[in-house]
Amino acid sequence: MNNVGVFVCTGCDIGAAVPLENLEKVAGGLGVATFQSHENLCSPEGVAVIRGAVEDGSVDGVVIAACSHRAKIEEFRFDPTKVHTQRVCLREQVAWTQPHGHEDTILLAEDLLRMGVAQSQKYTTPGRLGEDVDRTVMVVGGGLAGLKAAQAAAGMGNPVLLVEASSQLGGYVAGLKDLVPEVPPYDRLHENDMAALVAAVEADPDITVRTSSSTRNIDGQPGQFDVELVGPDGTENIKVGAIVQATGARPYTADKLGHLGYGLSANVVTTQDLELMLGSGELKCPGDGKTPERVLFIQCAGSRDADHLKYCSSECCSASLRQVASIHRDHPGVETAVVYRDLRTPGQLEHFYQGVQELPGSLFTRGEVAGVEKANGRLTVNVTGSLLGDDISVDADLVVLATGMVPNAADGEAIRELRDARGRIERKESESQVAAATAVVADLESHDGTQILNLNYRQGPDLPVLDYNFNDSHFICFPYETRRTGIYAAGAMRAPMEPAQAAEDGLGAAMKAVQCLEMAARGEAVHPRAGDISVPEFALQRCTQCKRCTEECPFGTLNEDTDGTPKYNELRCRRCGICLGSCPERIISFPDYSVGGVAAAIKSIEVPDEEDEKPRVLAFMCENDALPAFDEAAKRGFQLPPWVRIIPVRCLGAVNIVWIADSLSSGIDGIMLMGCKKGDDYQCHYIRGSELADRRMTNVQETMDRLTLESERVKIHEVARNDYARIPEMFEEFMETIEEVGPNPYKGF
Repeated sequence: MNNVGVFVCTGCDIGAAVPLENLEKVAGGLGVATFQSHENLCSPEGVAVIRGAVEDGSVDGVVIAACSHRAKIEEFRFDPTKVHTQRVCLREQVAWTQPHGHEDTILLAEDLLRMGVAQSQKYTTPGRLGEDVDRTVMVVGGGLAGLKAAQAAAGMGNPVLLVEASSQLGGYVAGLKDLVPEVPPYDRLHENDMAALVAAVEADPDITVRTSSSTRNIDGQPGQFDVELVGPDGTENIKVGAIVQATGARPYTADKLGHLGYGLSANVVTTQDLELMLGSGELKCPGDGKTPERVLFIQCAGSRDADHLKYCSSECCSASLRQVASIHRDHPGVETAVVYRDLRTPGQLEHFYQGVQELPGSLFTRGEVAGVEKANGRLTVNVTGSLLGDDISVDADLVVLATGMVPNAADGEAIRELRDARGRIERKESESQVAAATAVVADLESHDGTQILNLNYRQGPDLPVLDYNFNDSHFICFPYETRRTGIYAAGAMRAPMEPAQAAEDGLGAAMKAVQCLEMAARGEAVHPRAGDISVPEFALQRCTQCKRCTEECPFGTLNEDTDGTPKYNELRCRRCGICLGSCPERIISFPDYSVGGVAAAIKSIEVPDEEDEKPRVLAFMCENDALPAFDEAAKRGFQLPPWVRIIPVRCLGAVNIVWIADSLSSGIDGIMLMGCKKGDDYQCHYIRGSELADRRMTNVQETMDRLTLESERVKIHEVARNDYARIPEMFEEFMETIEEVGPNPYKGF
């Protein structure tokens, strides 16, 4: 920006912590267009001061030296196409964590202001994209979640295309005679109203239904997807704006459950087999056609088992309770027994569980099934650790295995093998390894028989999945999101769930799909940087086709041309900056976030001489977890070392290692990288940012070796949002490390 204005708030203890004249002197030395202060900058009067400077054209860059950029967002929101806004945190990072008026406190504030102005002078305003988008929402999967999603999207005024692979709508729930109660009374079965839901969807003029159909190819980006649809009448090409995948789940293969008696006798059946009997009104033992005197249910058949499905399949408990209730209602005199490790009935389901327990002839016992035997024409189930005793045996005529749930998603193992093989080819490993990897790619490129969406994405034709084949979303904060922008997951393909939750999922995913279309029409990013209109520029004349940006982008934003040059799809982009952090040639820059901008901030830090014994440490903090944790620590009054200068980053994956090299070569004593925890139990907002930063530490080590510096000078910390109490410990421990290794020998050069 050419005309940068500095606006300082003196409230919230900032004025007491730092003399205003010091900040004004720093700003004057940086050649800013204007310097103004206000005792309450976020008040209508304070905001009017800033807005007046923007509207009269005297500034095109605004540096707000006040509170954290996570606070007062609406108050300090100005038209990003007219003015760049840079936040400098003097409240949390200075006034609330440092002794007021101290020399080092003032030096910290002065450095932070220099850093903010340096960045603002490097940045520009983005143009507003404004895209033509198709408002159609395509729902893939016509089960309960898909039907609810279709209804919701149509109800919000969007045309809907509902695609179902089978010949009729309704999915798994359509085959159930009864449903677990979702509304009062909660202690008894409810009638299945799926037929009415299907009829309502088919009659809705805003919903186009395509049964016996599938997607052969999907290209494009949110608001502009091109879909090739294959159905009974041939192929048709359709434009859609957003996609909800609700392809459901299927039972775990019972053939693998021989240890629970499957295959031992025809009278050992699955939940699904029993469902067919109950639906027909005939409860018979398949082995001899007789009505059973006792039906025994074995819970967690394949679920919560390290050798099968490690997760709880969620719906099995309520399904067995439903079937027990159905048996006692329609076949009085038949006894039931349920052997469980844990019966999971959250919320109002507990009332249903209690109601079923009270039915005459029903038995529930906790225990582990040791085995199933066949003797004297009956089946004997041996149970250990039972509530009825250490070891018991229960006879039954019919044994029902409550099998687990497997998502109807693309083959995760095939996706992972394909990704690994491509990686081996791109790394140009040995000739034999490349040849073998090429054969794998040729075999798995379509992972024939498992593909569902058939996306034309460089990173694969379907949604990335976790180890268990459920969709890889950010399940903590954004459960319906997938790693493909504009494509949302709902129902049992997203996570194990029972029908009531699947219905709710369909509604949630539809709302996110419609929201995405609205934001795409305005050229805005979706979460976590919702509303961001900046898009990166690629200086492709310097691109070496290393493919790191296309490989590391978590969201499939970048495709490649035949030469391997990245092709940017702006509406797929989440503005995380991971591509910027990955590029060794530094050809990628956002208007308001660039390698040069952050480098300018680093170079603006005044590094004291070694004799002053005032170390300088730089902390790159993820704006989604580490920075909120820091802000909370400040709010709670924790005092922190005055030597640390913080640069908020969009994601740890957006940290380019040139910043580390610049910091160390300019005399900075140490660098902290603070971001989200890795792994599936606590996910990075951008899925892989912390993992990528950790991987890049190999290159950082090479930089350290080249500069002949100790590796201890650079440290990665994983920080959860609620780790505020650990922030002071991390800072103190790192400062102790810096004291041990000594000052950076590059000071003064």
